[in-house]
Amino acid sequence: MSPRGIQIDGQTWEVSPSGRVTQYQRDEFSVLFRRRGATPPEVRVARYAPIGSRSPEDSLAELSEQQLLELFERSQPSWTAPETGYRR
Repeated sequence: MSPRGIQIDGQTWEVSPSGRVTQYQRDEFSVLFRRRGATPPEVRVARYAPIGSRSPEDSLAELSEQQLLELFERSQPSWTAPETGYRR
């Protein structure tokens, strides 16, 4: 699946599954928000419980633009998330 794009405050962010499996397996997924063209790169992470599909790619595709915005609003910086190895 190619990353989805979303506009947030005039910036374009790519949204994709992180690939990390949590202890809840198919009951919780995490997504990465990567800001395009940012120097240095900016990455944010959010976790969510899917309502429909239990596949990370399919459940992300089912999310509306508004749901992605809500996920972004509660996302955390990359240096606080195990999905990114706590890297800045």
